[in-house]
Amino acid sequence: MDYEILREEKFASLKFNEVKFNSILAPSVKADILNLSKEGFNCFILDLSAVKYCDSSGLSSILVANRVAKETQGILVLCGLQPSVDKLIEISQLHSILNIVPTYNEAMDYIFMDNLERELDDLI
Repeated sequence: MDYEILREEKFASLKFNEVKFNSILAPSVKADILNLSKEGFNCFILDLSAVKYCDSSGLSSILVANRVAKETQGILVLCGLQPSVDKLIEISQLHSILNIVPTYNEAMDYIFMDNLERELDDLI
């Protein structure tokens, strides 16, 4: 597989080992996100540190993951964007709707903070 799936208590992450996130990889990413959602995960990290090229199919997978997370009251966080992928997301004007942080550790922190805020909101 061109990416590793890691299941944690509060989230699932996909760490890409492939340089290209394109139409060859995108269908399996979408399927795995949907399967993880069925397993009960609603928070996802996509670690794109190794990805240097992303096409519209890759972007579509990212948007599917974002939609699945939102529909299940969760969150998607992208991390490790290389300049070319970051530029594509910016040109596509997706920066405003996606959660993007520099590192995997910051992505974990982002999810934990989001979960904490949701728990506090539930108490109020």
